[in-house]
Amino acid sequence: MTSPDWRTALLRPDSVALVGVSDDPAKTSGRPLRFLRAAGFAGRVHLVNPGRDTVQGEPAAKALSDLPEVPDHVFILTDADRALDALEDCVALGVPVATILASGFSEAGAAGVAHQRRLDAIVAKGDTRVLGPSSIGIANLHAGLTLTANAAFAEPDLPVGGVFVGSHSGSLIGALLSRGARKGLGFAGLASVGGESDLSMGEICSATLDAPDVTGYLLFLETMRHADDLRDFALAAARRGKPVAAYKLGRSEAAAELAVSHTGALAGADEMADMFLDACGIARVDTFEGLLEIAPLLTRVPPRGDARPRRVGVVTTTGGGAAMAVDQVSLRGVDVVPPSRATRARLAEAGVDGGAGRIVDLTLAGTRYDVMSTALDVLRSAPEFDCVLVTVGSSARFNPELAVQPAVDAIDTPGHPFAVFLVPDAPYAARRLAAAGVPAFQSPETCADALAAALHRRAPRSPAAPAPPEGGKLRALDEAEGYALLAGAGLPVAHYVALDAGAPVPSLPFDYPVVAKVLDAGIAHKSDAGGVVVGLPDAPSLSAAMQRIGTNVRSALPGLGADRILVQQMCRGVGEVLVGLRRDPDVGHAVVLAAGGIDAELYRDVVIRPAPVGPEEAREMIAALTAARRLDGWRGRPRGDLDALASAIAAMSRLALSTAPVVEEAEINPLLVRTQGEGVVALDAVVRLRDPDQPDTAARELNRQTGDTT
Repeated sequence: MTSPDWRTALLRPDSVALVGVSDDPAKTSGRPLRFLRAAGFAGRVHLVNPGRDTVQGEPAAKALSDLPEVPDHVFILTDADRALDALEDCVALGVPVATILASGFSEAGAAGVAHQRRLDAIVAKGDTRVLGPSSIGIANLHAGLTLTANAAFAEPDLPVGGVFVGSHSGSLIGALLSRGARKGLGFAGLASVGGESDLSMGEICSATLDAPDVTGYLLFLETMRHADDLRDFALAAARRGKPVAAYKLGRSEAAAELAVSHTGALAGADEMADMFLDACGIARVDTFEGLLEIAPLLTRVPPRGDARPRRVGVVTTTGGGAAMAVDQVSLRGVDVVPPSRATRARLAEAGVDGGAGRIVDLTLAGTRYDVMSTALDVLRSAPEFDCVLVTVGSSARFNPELAVQPAVDAIDTPGHPFAVFLVPDAPYAARRLAAAGVPAFQSPETCADALAAALHRRAPRSPAAPAPPEGGKLRALDEAEGYALLAGAGLPVAHYVALDAGAPVPSLPFDYPVVAKVLDAGIAHKSDAGGVVVGLPDAPSLSAAMQRIGTNVRSALPGLGADRILVQQMCRGVGEVLVGLRRDPDVGHAVVLAAGGIDAELYRDVVIRPAPVGPEEAREMIAALTAARRLDGWRGRPRGDLDALASAIAAMSRLALSTAPVVEEAEINPLLVRTQGEGVVALDAVVRLRDPDQPDTAARELNRQTGDTT
């Protein structure tokens, strides 16, 4: 018999084997058999336990090779050493898929690294695909496949739906499952991807793309490993009209604190992940509950095709409850707008008095089916809204027929998408809405989180593939070398010369005033070390500044000197911005536009896009930067040359295409924007390169840049 494709074996196997299954159904290794039987899995289940002839009353084989057939999918429930022995048997027999429950691999020190190397070597020998290690299993609820040890699958009568879940955390699958059951939200399938040693999150989700019973995806992400697979999956899902939402851990500032440039601090690992998910068309939520509840909303809110703010209209039977939701929605960059005059006139003609405020308040009109139904119908056809939020007060708990039922009856009628926020604890109403496919929320924070994520979701823009793997020499350029690289990429640079600190000041090829800066590739933040003096009017002041810089640097960074000084002509303009490029090893290059100067990280006014970008997307970045308003004639100020700025952003982003060497980081801070028609000019440069053809000396270079010479 021919073995099935691994995709079929993963989620729709005809036969499974449980290796190391326990006789105790309460134990972790005993649960999968109990769950499979309870779910009514129609396929053949083989048990393997070398120490027992029967397990939970069913016959057991001593080894995989003793089974009457080669199973489609093997769930290995032993410790790491015996799991690897079983995996070798799987490869030898030609098993399409094996799932490994055990931990103790790359995350577990020297012994774990040895296990990981052995696992990789075994996988390389054959065609067996591996889910895990550290995978608590996988489930396809439409097929009765509960090949998992997650205790949450003991829940009886699990609701079945259209959402497929992929999670790095196995326990979080159980949390989603149990919380969903309480709310009446069902799933098509759930997969614990574990360590992704072989099968990745993106590959697993891609295996379900053409399943008619899968309508959308929820992802719980701990890392951005295998971002290329995730990107390919997301683009394919978008083509099929199957939306994807993600909750990602890691909004901590810890990683950003290690960055060398302002760009690295502004575009830390989480910001890069945010950029990548946005470019993939994946809606990112900030709350776990938001991840659970967003799916019905995403199926009804199309991705945005323009950069304008999204607008929400609100109809409510409780003013206080609506105010809570409005506050939270507004904090997340979504405009809550009042009905237009025309819409108010239509409401009045229909006999609905919704007040004159920002929201349509039906409290005084009375909580009645006909009033809510009419108001909802009018608002859903009003052109000033992209979405409507229905906020229901106390009636939702004991009288859902009054204000909840109109939403149920309207969900499949034409009009803007809408969502319901239930202010009281109303579990029956929540399940009633869920059964009808109505997006419903039970806290203002979750409601706002999901609304903002859905309304901000954009169509995928094919994010660039990740850069080559780590490796090779990491090398920082000094500012003069950086200018040469930038100028070669088409970026204008202010006039400069490099001087020996101990030599007399020569005649300069440009006019005073000038700025003097320490010129050393190991000093990225010159101002912090006292290595910059500005506004020097003549040669004597320049000579004195050069000596002062040497003293400052030696004091601030013992072991480093100031042997060379870069002297640069001072320029005037309308304002300053930061333009940078950063490579993340998982998600690739990003181009960064931010408020310029030494306080760039303080204000964190930043726009990040996958690199490279063209001039049109560069203009969109400028429009999205708050500080850029000062460059566009703000309060009578001169207009800056925004076309030249867009060209500079695009030119910087094209450095991402360099492969020998790879540009790890490049930054101009500040980039001076002159008046319209006069262009832009770079006034500082920080550049780090990685040369894959030379030995890696990254640690030594980074130590120099931070002043650590120990």
